[in-house]
Amino acid sequence: MVVVGITSAGAALAAFGSAQKIDEIAGNHADLNTPSVDGCPIQSPDGLSLYVASNRPGGRGGLDIWVATRPSASASWGAPTNLGEPVNSAADDFCPTPVGKQGLFFVSREPLPGACGQGDIYYTHRAGASWAEPVRLLCAPAGPNSELDEQGPSWIDVSGKLRGQKQLYFSRSSASPAVPGEIFMSTRQNGARFGPATPVAALNDPGANDIQPNVRADGLEVVFSSNRTGSQGQDIWVASRTRAADAWSAPVNLGAGVNTAAGETRPSLSRDGSQLLFGRAPGPEGMSDVYLSAR
Repeated sequence: MVVVGITSAGAALAAFGSAQKIDEIAGNHADLNTPSVDGCPIQSPDGLSLYVASNRPGGRGGLDIWVATRPSASASWGAPTNLGEPVNSAADDFCPTPVGKQGLFFVSREPLPGACGQGDIYYTHRAGASWAEPVRLLCAPAGPNSELDEQGPSWIDVSGKLRGQKQLYFSRSSASPAVPGEIFMSTRQNGARFGPATPVAALNDPGANDIQPNVRADGLEVVFSSNRTGSQGQDIWVASRTRAADAWSAPVNLGAGVNTAAGETRPSLSRDGSQLLFGRAPGPEGMSDVYLSAR
């Protein structure tokens, strides 16, 4: 498969090829997918770590965050290992989003004192060989966390192209009571604090379940999961823009090479946009499996 490069202007938005179950790609470890739930896949910016959420045996309970590594960007992925405490808890911990070499955003449903809602966004960083105690982002209206379920945090730093814009995209939704998902964006303020969240109107379809956005590192392409008109179920959609200051284009369905009658969720792009990772539920192996598609 020929991979088409992505220009800084976002002009070369080539189609993604047929998705493959990631553990069936030659050389990758068989345990990247299991009979359990495996999803929320995302690569680290350097392409050497692959984070997933899974409730496979060996975790702390519920969904845990696991990571597989490889020695180079052209090598195969090894077996995932559990991140352990203090990132993982007995509750669901999922939607990992690595930042740089040391940072990690994620969502936790652990009912800690001061929790904002059903699932809140946290941030942690490497402290030597372990992870620092995670810090919960502020509750609404001051910050991005709300009484609903936050999912799919996506961090981009476009401050060199749009002054002061270090942004966190994410979605809010609720299964009980049923509240369809909407995509929001919060800007970092006052050092490390994220301010109030605003809906991203161009990406939201009234009544549809628009969730789990992931913005390419240069801020010019976004993928997310939606069941809007034109979807087979919960599908992956994509939008783009020429500059970080521009509005997003009308979202487009990624088509039959990626989407199926099953549910495709939590898509993520590699740093250069040449690869797309996502979860599919149900998967042929487990309740949800991780897939990869290349341009």
